[in-house]
Amino acid sequence: MEFKSVNKILQESLIQNWDRPALTNYQGMTLAYRDVARRIAKLHIAFEQCGLQKGDKVAICSRNQANWGVSFLAAITYGAVAVPILHEFKPGNIHYLVNHSEARVLFVDEVIWEGLSADEMPDLSVVVQINTFKFLYAASEELAQVREHLNEEFGRRYPNNFEPENLDYWEDGPEDLAVINYTSGTSGFSKGVMLPYRSLYSNIEFASKDACPMLKAGMNVVAMLPSAHMYGMMFEFLFEISIGMHVHFLSRVPSPKIIMQALGDIHPDIIIAVPLVIEKVYKTKLKPLIDKRKYLMRIPVLDKAIEKRICTELTNAFGGKFEEVIMGGAAVNPEVEKFLNKIGFHYTVGYGMTECGPIICYAHWDKVKVGSAGRAALNMQIRIDSADPQRIPGEVQVKGPNVCLGYYKNPDTTAKSFTADGWFRTGDMGVMDADGYLFLRGRSKCMVLGPSGQNIYPEEVEATINNFNYVVDSLVVEDDGSLTALIYPDWHQGELDGYTRSEFKKHIIGMLPAINDELPKYAQIKKIELMPEDFERTPKKSIKRYLYQRN
Repeated sequence: MEFKSVNKILQESLIQNWDRPALTNYQGMTLAYRDVARRIAKLHIAFEQCGLQKGDKVAICSRNQANWGVSFLAAITYGAVAVPILHEFKPGNIHYLVNHSEARVLFVDEVIWEGLSADEMPDLSVVVQINTFKFLYAASEELAQVREHLNEEFGRRYPNNFEPENLDYWEDGPEDLAVINYTSGTSGFSKGVMLPYRSLYSNIEFASKDACPMLKAGMNVVAMLPSAHMYGMMFEFLFEISIGMHVHFLSRVPSPKIIMQALGDIHPDIIIAVPLVIEKVYKTKLKPLIDKRKYLMRIPVLDKAIEKRICTELTNAFGGKFEEVIMGGAAVNPEVEKFLNKIGFHYTVGYGMTECGPIICYAHWDKVKVGSAGRAALNMQIRIDSADPQRIPGEVQVKGPNVCLGYYKNPDTTAKSFTADGWFRTGDMGVMDADGYLFLRGRSKCMVLGPSGQNIYPEEVEATINNFNYVVDSLVVEDDGSLTALIYPDWHQGELDGYTRSEFKKHIIGMLPAINDELPKYAQIKKIELMPEDFERTPKKSIKRYLYQRN
C-alpha cells in the first residue's frame, strides 16, 4: 500500500479547517483549528529552545482535555515521539514510565504533579502544566527562561500574524516511530508498544474509507475514552482532527450520567464506546421496560411496534443522529447484544489491541453477525492457529501495516510476540466462520482446562452470570481444580428492595444452582464469593484479572 505522511495530513486539515471549532472541553472553552495551530507553533519554539531533538520522547499524563490534544499534536508534528501515560497510574508507575521511555519533556495535570517528584525523573528537561503550558519544573535557569520569553519569541518569528501558510510540519516516513503506548491490560505488566507512522496512517485510512466514510469536517464526536489509550486516541481524536471534525472532551470523570448528558447536548455523528456504558444503560433503563412488557412482546404485531419504539428511545438517548455506536475494548454481554440486534439499533462490535494501533476487525452495523467481532479491517490479515479454524479455537494471529514494531527496550518479549513467518500473536483465542467473521473465545492465558480436557473460557461463563438480577459484574477463577465465581452485586439495589445485608448475601449465594443450570456440565461453578466493592479495572473498564487469580 502507499503511505502518506500523517503530519502532512494533519497540517492540511489545520489549514483547510482554520476557522472551524477543533477541540472543546465539554461545558468549557473551545479551540478553533487556528488556535490549535498557534499553540502548536509556540510549543515547537519551546521544544527547539529546550534542545529537543527529532526522535526525543515527550510524555503526556493528564485527564482528557483540549490541551492534551494540542500537546500530542505538537510532539508528533515536531518529530518527537509521543508517550501518552494514563493519568490513573500511581505516582511510582508514572516515574517508572517517564524514565523507561527516556522522556525529555512531561506534560502533566497539576493535581497529578503534586504526587510526583522531579528528583525521581532525572532525565527530564522540563515539566509543563498542561492546562496553562507554564513550566512546573526546569532542569536549569536557562530552560526556565524559555517559557518566560516564549510569547516575545513567537511575536518575533511571526511579526505579521500567524497564518495558515506558516505551517510546515515534520514529514514522517512509514517506519518512523510515532508513539510509545504503555499497555495497561488485564495481565498487570506494562509494555511500551512502539507504533510507527504506518500504523497511525493505516488506522486513519481504515476510518475514512471503511468505517466512517460518511463523516465530514464540522461534524461532532464526544471523547469519553482515555485519550492516552489507543482506542480513544485514534478514533475519538486523531482521525477526527485529520478530517476537520469537532472533538468534545469529557474532562470530568465520564460516569454514565455525564456521558448520556453530553451525548444529548452534542448529538455526535459517531459514538465510540466500551461495552460497559451500553450495558449499564441496558440494565438500568431498558431491562425494567422489557420485563414490564414481556407479555405484550410475545404478540407479533405489538412486538415489532414495541421494539421500534424502544430503538427510537435508545437512539434519541444517545443523541439521535449518529451513524453507529462502535463498541470495543472488551466483550459485549451476549444478552445485551442479541437485544440490540433484535430491535435494529445501529451498533457494531470491533476488535483491536494497542499493538495494532488499535484496529484488527470491524463490520458496519448493517453487516453485523451477533457474537462476532467483525471481519479483518482494511489493510489487515487474520488467521487462526488451529487444525480446524472454523470449529476448534486457536490463537488469533494478525499481519498488516497496523502491527507495531515491538516493545520498547524489550527484545525478548518482542521476539516471542511474532511467529517464525512474521505474524503477530495476539494471545486471544477464537474461531473464524466461512465468511471471515471472527468469534473470540477469550484470552489464551485465562483459559482453564476442564476435568475432561475441555477448554473453559471464563469470559463466556461470566457473561452467563452477569445476566442474573443484582449482578453488577463477575470474575470466574480456577480455585484448587474447580471454578469459583467472584461476584460484585448491586448492594444498593438490594437495600432499596428491602434486603438486610445478610439476607442479600444469602440470596446471591443461593443463585448458584440457577447459574449452573445455564452452564454446560464441564463449566459448573463450585462456589460463589461476594465482593464488598467493585473490581479494580483498567481504563477500558476491563477487570484486572491478574489481581484475583488463585492458582
